[in-house]
Amino acid sequence: MPGKSVPGKSAKIVAAALVATVALTGCGSSPKVGAAALVDDDRITVTTLSQTVRDWREQFRADPVANQLRANPGDPAPQLAGESDSDLRGALTLLINFRVAEEAAERAGVKVTGTQVDQAVALLDRDANRIMGRPPTVRGGAESITLASGLPRRHTRDLARLVATQMAVRQAGMRWAQLFRGTAGAMDIEVNPRYGGYDPREVGVGPVRYRLSSPDSGI
Repeated sequence: MPGKSVPGKSAKIVAAALVATVALTGCGSSPKVGAAALVDDDRITVTTLSQTVRDWREQFRADPVANQLRANPGDPAPQLAGESDSDLRGALTLLINFRVAEEAAERAGVKVTGTQVDQAVALLDRDANRIMGRPPTVRGGAESITLASGLPRRHTRDLARLVATQMAVRQAGMRWAQLFRGTAGAMDIEVNPRYGGYDPREVGVGPVRYRLSSPDSGI
């Protein structure tokens, strides 16, 4: 979510049908075959999303810092046995929002340099160290934050770029949340109904919604 270093995510699916057929909401506007989402002309494939979550799961298990950062006493432990719906939606949300952040920067006339991304990585390192009570010079916290966010380590600089973009937009005197939501709403973002739907107001992929088909709905 914009405005936070570690996007959060939770989902619950409830469906019931008696006699009528249950269909996914938005079934008439699915992305192209094999796409988990389309962001303007950018395609995120189902294969890419599944592999991303599998890689994340393997790395997350082996990172105790990421587990502690993600832990919440009020929530159950993350499900790691299979590709849970919430894991897929969380990863897809970030993959989409990375693209939204790029467009938001362009709309704001802000350019984010590699140096600024490096600085954001260092900031995430310090944030993780502060939370874990470790010396500020310890490296690797940014990777643990990325894992705690639901993405594998290879997306650390993508997450840092999003953070750097947010900081640059605010330094330019603009409201990040307003810009981000407005940008997301103006973009053509289609999510495969099997994963749910992208809500630009919440800037995230919400859970699959089920409804009963009417006899003349054509679905």
